[in-house]
Amino acid sequence: MSSRSEFLWYIPNVVEAGHRGDSTVENHNSLETLTGHARALEEHGWKGALIGTGWGRPDTFTLATALAARTTRFEPLIAIRPGYWRPAHFASAIATLDHLTGGRVRINIVSGKDNLAAYGDSEGDQAHRYARTREFMRLVRRLWTEENVIFAGEHFRVADSTVVPRLVARGERRHPRLYFGGASETAERVAATEADVQLFWGEPLADIGERIARLKALSRDLDRDLPPLEFGLRITTLVRDTTEQAWADAEAKVAEMAKTHGAGWQDHRRAVAVGQQRLLDLQARGDVLDDNLYTAPGKFGGGGAGTTWLVGSAADVARSLKKYRDLGITQFVLSDTPYLSEIKRQGEQLLPLLRD
Repeated sequence: MSSRSEFLWYIPNVVEAGHRGDSTVENHNSLETLTGHARALEEHGWKGALIGTGWGRPDTFTLATALAARTTRFEPLIAIRPGYWRPAHFASAIATLDHLTGGRVRINIVSGKDNLAAYGDSEGDQAHRYARTREFMRLVRRLWTEENVIFAGEHFRVADSTVVPRLVARGERRHPRLYFGGASETAERVAATEADVQLFWGEPLADIGERIARLKALSRDLDRDLPPLEFGLRITTLVRDTTEQAWADAEAKVAEMAKTHGAGWQDHRRAVAVGQQRLLDLQARGDVLDDNLYTAPGKFGGGGAGTTWLVGSAADVARSLKKYRDLGITQFVLSDTPYLSEIKRQGEQLLPLLRD
């Protein structure tokens, strides 16, 4: 695959054991256990990992900081929410962590519904929510790249604001990249103007191709003043030694989900966002789309990246991921459970095929 392609994993960051079929080991979310995941990622060729966020989960930034301190190359993709953070406070915290880690920080901006009242936030309708997100992203980027920033927006204000330590340019990287998801028309307008990377969940190739074309057109129409938008894929990849074994295991997992009504799988329960609904709607088109995109998990509680899976041998899954690459995807965030053993399996079997 392209030398620009990057491969990250997923660290679930949850209190309850057994997330999406993970092993229910003692101290599953202890620093020692999660450090073991981060170090395994370094050892098996992964760039880093997305760390999930949401009220009722351990604090994402704190965990990312701890894991970065215990590793040397691991790059946390830190999920955060505007409203949970104020822009200047956030820009300062990230600038400090980026300085201490030598530029190993990435950010995933999340604007979906959450238990806002629990942490003292409030927001209006979708238009209000994404207008705030757009302002947040624009202001944070200015705080990272300018000094004595003055900003007076609808949602945020700063005066004579200079974040320290100042970020160090590292090649073309002027600041941590801002990843962003969302499939609604409003979300796509934010991505087209403010995001560095638009993340997609596991939709069929034709659907992803249409969305990439639309986002590129929006970037032109909205006079994007940033480097070209990049695209990423967040998806479950179920890899086994043979195609037959992979499908047998996938079907067995789905059968177990059906018996337990998806217990432990669905961490997107509060509201069905546009992107999640797009995944659920795929079921009407068949249990298997393209060559090996499995939609059945969504029938029994699979949510987010667990709604659709790429299933097969390492060669099967690599072939499918290369087709997404050919559409313009450069950032891949993969996972399967048990997380730790799959870091190793897919690092050894899948990643070498993706670097051809």
